[in-house]
Amino acid sequence: MECAGKGSRTRCTGPAIKRCGRCQAVGYCSVSHQISHWSIHKGECERLEQHMKEADVLNDFPFTFSQEATVQVCEKLETRCSFLIKRGIHRVGMWMCECNCGTSLVSLDHPRLVDGWCLSSMLCPCKGPLSPIPEQLNSWKEYYEWRCIPLHSPVALLLHWPLTIYQAIQLAALRSLIPETSNELFIHYLGPDKELLQLAAFGELHALFPGVKVHMELVGPAIPEYRDGDTMDLHSYAHCFEADCICKSSDKNVRSSLLIGKYSAVTLRLRTGYYHDRYKEIAKVSTHSLSCKEVYIVLLMLFTWISSHEICSIDRIPFLI
Repeated sequence: MECAGKGSRTRCTGPAIKRCGRCQAVGYCSVSHQISHWSIHKGECERLEQHMKEADVLNDFPFTFSQEATVQVCEKLETRCSFLIKRGIHRVGMWMCECNCGTSLVSLDHPRLVDGWCLSSMLCPCKGPLSPIPEQLNSWKEYYEWRCIPLHSPVALLLHWPLTIYQAIQLAALRSLIPETSNELFIHYLGPDKELLQLAAFGELHALFPGVKVHMELVGPAIPEYRDGDTMDLHSYAHCFEADCICKSSDKNVRSSLLIGKYSAVTLRLRTGYYHDRYKEIAKVSTHSLSCKEVYIVLLMLFTWISSHEICSIDRIPFLI
């Protein structure tokens, strides 16, 4: 666990072994960091406490591999590598960073978009959905059923990135922080790391937000400086490994999306550094033309970005940690 006060005016003095006495969800390296972080943490402490009381739910998934990927790994009956090996996805494609030995073989400097699931079309969402998206997706089971994916497929391990965005938008709309419908969606995604080698998985946003132009700024120190400002347009879903599958034809893929509504666009832009250092520059690009039909939201994937958290609070930007 990383010190929740990391990024404050003083450096961490050691490992984060001191837990918050109330929620037990965050740790600190020292009492001084815990005290300095309280002004930020106090607004989240009660919510995190409730989450911790329901910690067992984290192992309660509908997938046939749930125990194998969670409890059995914790009990050292399985490893992440053995789990991936059994499914033929160990150290390949977007799965490369899903285990420690795979991570050691790759570099985030890799310039090419890794766009394959390395799975059959039956096991991954490589093309548009067969039916319109339900009004609300409330669980992984509902999502898998909608996308016609069997519960033994491991794609949820990578799809939690775009599904987190979907859930954030649903929560923000439910709380009237943003309009329920929009033509464009601006997302500032803070602290990407291994996602940088799994960007093709964000192609699923086509299905989750049909007819919506999605603009996503990925901001973080893990992005190499030479990739700062790089832009990628995801015109299709991540591909399966079948050579004759429709997902290999972008034109056919677009036409399949047209069956459920106007084809959406997903644009990703990479920004190196910390959000609070790049905020003014990014905001000029993201908000210069915002209208009532456009939505602007920030996702903080790193809880310890204190200065970034403060910017969102001061400017009243909807954000999710």
